[in-house]
Amino acid sequence: MRERDDPAVIGRRVQQLRTQRGMTQRQLAEPAYTPAYISTLEAGRVRASDEALRHIAGRLGVAYEELAVGRPAHLATGLRFRLTEAQRVLADGRAEEAAVQYEELLAEAETHGLDRVQAGALLGLGECSLETGELARARRFFERAEAHLADESLPMRVPAVRGRAVSHYLAGELRYAVYLLESTLDELNRGGLHDPDALLLLYASVIGPYMDMGAHARAAQAAEFALALAPQAGDPALIARMHRSVARTLIAEGRVAEADASLAKAAELYRQLQLRTELANCHWMRGYVCAQNGALGRAETELRQAYAMLSESRAALYRSQAAVELADVLHRRGKSEEAGVLLEGVLGDFSSERGAVHAAAAHRLLGIIAEDARDTEAAEEHYVRALSLLERAGAAGDLADLCRLLGDLLRRTGRIDAALDAYRTGLGHRTTPGTTTLGPAPAQPPL
Repeated sequence: MRERDDPAVIGRRVQQLRTQRGMTQRQLAEPAYTPAYISTLEAGRVRASDEALRHIAGRLGVAYEELAVGRPAHLATGLRFRLTEAQRVLADGRAEEAAVQYEELLAEAETHGLDRVQAGALLGLGECSLETGELARARRFFERAEAHLADESLPMRVPAVRGRAVSHYLAGELRYAVYLLESTLDELNRGGLHDPDALLLLYASVIGPYMDMGAHARAAQAAEFALALAPQAGDPALIARMHRSVARTLIAEGRVAEADASLAKAAELYRQLQLRTELANCHWMRGYVCAQNGALGRAETELRQAYAMLSESRAALYRSQAAVELADVLHRRGKSEEAGVLLEGVLGDFSSERGAVHAAAAHRLLGIIAEDARDTEAAEEHYVRALSLLERAGAAGDLADLCRLLGDLLRRTGRIDAALDAYRTGLGHRTTPGTTTLGPAPAQPPL
């Protein structure tokens, strides 16, 4: 909470409010104080006690805070209500409109020294930037939010930490994202700060980086903890996000029916909460599940719906990522030309610092399409670019398969030594995926 203003500022405020109400100094002072005391206070020559300010506030008919810090009564409540409204606009997929509302809220909260409201607005601006794909900007907002919550407990700071981790993850910095999430989990569990919502948010968020790094055992364990924590959590949107994340581990374990059921639960919660972007992501994941199960027609329908919804909401980075999944299904259905056009159209949205894993997936698929067209030179170029992106991101989960594709291409074109090098590289990543870059697992929650 902001400290009281200095005596001169408070004195001027008291005098202004008194004259507005047509009161004399005697009327304001009685019965507890003298007119001389009020005169001295209004001149800024005395620092009024809390008791004196509460008496004067009562006589003037204003809240204590309005005298002490110039904050209108019920301001904080009104700003928190507006935060909720801005969150609804963002959930509806209108990130740019929500960002304007968050900026206005931030300015008002800064004026009145409301740290928690400032942190809420900064978290919202960070989420808006994630949705529009401005990852560096998102990171700065989350860092500022965390700074405003520095004096709060760790569970209160978790959403800001998670936002920072997601911005690093989407930028292809998988190791650092995992470090942020694991170190926070460890601190919470070792410190006995077993807040279900905070733990669930972290476990749901760490599954994606684990999977991309090939650390499937840790991903499965995080999913197990998340499912156990869900009944204690109070945020339906968080529970839905957990179900969406857990589906990835179920798919990897071949439990496709369970993954689909988990996504169905998430989708129903998102519909009830009217979270449009999250619902689009659910269609995206269900399309992926269908594709893994060989139901390519249904997969295409789900992914087209996700792509359309994300395009409408201007979620540029997520839309481009969904496009890569859709292109893969189109290629498998014999629509390689449409898949290639779709990939070329979104490839510019990616870079080594922005969506690196999906950028690599796009190059991998373009390489396969080029091979099908017998353009080995273009295919090799795409595979090498994909390999560079995955190595930089530390995405061991996909590196082995890519090395196999590149090795096969080099072998067919007579470059046996280069092919053997590619195979050896792939085998190295296949042997211990995710273990070379991860330290000891974080402390576990008491379940």
